[in-house]
Amino acid sequence: MTQARWLDSREQAVWRGFLTATGSFMENLDRQMQRDSGMPLAYFEILAVLSEMPGRSLRMSELAAMCRSSRSRLSHAVSRLEEAGWVKRRACESDKRGQFAELTDAGFAVLEKAAPDHVNTVRRHLFDVLTPEQQDQLEQISAAIIKGLTPECDSAKTELEAEFRSARASG
Repeated sequence: MTQARWLDSREQAVWRGFLTATGSFMENLDRQMQRDSGMPLAYFEILAVLSEMPGRSLRMSELAAMCRSSRSRLSHAVSRLEEAGWVKRRACESDKRGQFAELTDAGFAVLEKAAPDHVNTVRRHLFDVLTPEQQDQLEQISAAIIKGLTPECDSAKTELEAEFRSARASG
């Protein structure tokens, strides 16, 4: 067992503040999206990511990674989006086991309608409460956190890819 490097009182306060701020912010965005657009923030994110891709389409495994979601959770969400007519799946021609998610015109219209309220909420609760200097600091802090997580994320991705290749070889 690894010995813990316990947080001192200042670090504990920073950690709890970070958890409260990020958790409350994301909960607020999700509530706003549910209230104004009738969909969870996670669905909006899927639509937004697809809208930015060439052909408004992306392989399901890549979409899961970009949305920081498990494949099963993403598959469930895409099923709901398909039922609404906002996304459709299509088979990957080069890999019969792979699938693409594609944003439909109806899904793009829903995204266009939802985006202004979402952006206004982000602006009101993030950018409007920070000075330009704080925004720069937040950008630097976010980059440092992401960089610190990259080796762990890369390792997890490599493990998942190895499991996928193994399952594919045996299946």
